[in-house]
Amino acid sequence: MKKFLTLWFLLVLVMVSCTDLDIAPEDAASEEEIFTDLNAYKSYLAKAYASYSLTGQDGPSGDSDISIVNDEGFTSYIRAYWKAQELTTDEAVVGWTDAGIRNLHEHSWSSENQFVRVLYYRIALIISITNDFLLQSSDDRLDRNGIPMEDRAEIQVYRAEARFLRAMAYWHALDLFRNIALVTEITADPPSQSSPQELFEFIETELREIEDELAAPMANEYGRIDQGGLWMLQAKLYLNAEAMTGQIRYDDCVSALNKVLLERYSLEENYEELFMKDNHLSNEIIFSLPSDGKQSQSWGCTTFLVQAAIGGSMVDSDSGVMGGWAGLRTTRNLIERFPDLTGDTDRRAIFFTDGQSVDIDDIGVFEQGIAVPKFKNINSAGQVGSDPTHVDTDYPMFRLADAYLMYAEATLRGATNGNITTAVTLINDLRERAYGNNSGDVDVSEVDLDFILDERSRELYWEASRRIDLVRYGQFTDNGIWPWKGNVKEGRLTEPHRDIFPIPASDLLANPNLVQNPGY
Repeated sequence: MKKFLTLWFLLVLVMVSCTDLDIAPEDAASEEEIFTDLNAYKSYLAKAYASYSLTGQDGPSGDSDISIVNDEGFTSYIRAYWKAQELTTDEAVVGWTDAGIRNLHEHSWSSENQFVRVLYYRIALIISITNDFLLQSSDDRLDRNGIPMEDRAEIQVYRAEARFLRAMAYWHALDLFRNIALVTEITADPPSQSSPQELFEFIETELREIEDELAAPMANEYGRIDQGGLWMLQAKLYLNAEAMTGQIRYDDCVSALNKVLLERYSLEENYEELFMKDNHLSNEIIFSLPSDGKQSQSWGCTTFLVQAAIGGSMVDSDSGVMGGWAGLRTTRNLIERFPDLTGDTDRRAIFFTDGQSVDIDDIGVFEQGIAVPKFKNINSAGQVGSDPTHVDTDYPMFRLADAYLMYAEATLRGATNGNITTAVTLINDLRERAYGNNSGDVDVSEVDLDFILDERSRELYWEASRRIDLVRYGQFTDNGIWPWKGNVKEGRLTEPHRDIFPIPASDLLANPNLVQNPGY
């Protein structure tokens, strides 16, 4: 079921350390030798998908895609993306002392921060790979390589998927950096910087143009994008449009979500199973990044989320692995959103408390801060994954619960095609799963934007959603306080320019057309 991600190993495409959007990945052989049949294009597309979760050409380490840091595990995209979205917020702290990692929670990062650089250059790499894929699969190249006409309809689907992967990378770039170069083809010319509005319009147009070319919802090979995933990305784009570009697009957000809600997706009965090794079987997860402990090993993605959350007196085998990294915990702010920490009331409370303190006096001590073993390398029957070090649990990029909460928020923000009664029903569906009955149900009078923000945290914590939610609500920097924010135990307000990250200094030096984001 997870074979598609490993197809890229079949094609020998040794990528150089790529840091520029305008540099094509280099091949170990000529294009004419490689792109001779349909499977070669599918393998290259798999490499584009794999760039979101894997780090190089040789398993968890060796022949890294990018070489700007010493530890290849740091260069995993989801690992870098998760840190940017969670370690900067009230939902996570890390006890490690790697250069720059504490700066994320302290809100003191600079344009030299290695984790910001990895995030930026990994986005650039994904864009470069997809740009090159689109070049190699153009009609001219297909003609030159003698690809038969009967294969070209399938390659056109591959092209639509590559355009989605590029659009998603640009969406992350818009969220995290706002002002970057928009490059859609390989060129030797230094690219010019684009405005947030230009990036937004590009993403919007791309998604609209490829919608009909993608597979129907739940009809594609597992691990590949379909229309359901596209609608989720559209909804996220429109929900955040006001915060990022000043546009009011909540009606468009609900329109995209209505398409999702009409499909055969359904809530997983057991919340915990969404984050276990067999979550590829769930009808709630709309798009995921597959992980396989044997075939697609990485020190990032869900291996990071499982291993880094284990320490202290925790038993690593309870999470289906061997050895924990004693890093990640959460702050008082998150756990206070739940009625108790046991999960007896709200089953979404997946916390480990034995030997752990609620408050943190020293971030470097794992036992300070509540542990969060949300992701596990086991299934509900206790069966462990295929490898005790690299996990089988897939990373859920989009799931139905998020669609429910986005619908409610967009409706409250003024979507004229949203229905508040429907919104409350959707929220109560989530809460009935969480509480096991209707004791957690809310009514219309209780549902406002503040409630939605808290409910998003209860439902989506540690799923790389918190930072963008806080930014959208205006509570990330100068309106929000949580423990150790600003390197103060009780927390403090931080500068509003930190709503986005700086462009790495190395890229500013390489490209005179770029201007640093304000405040950095």
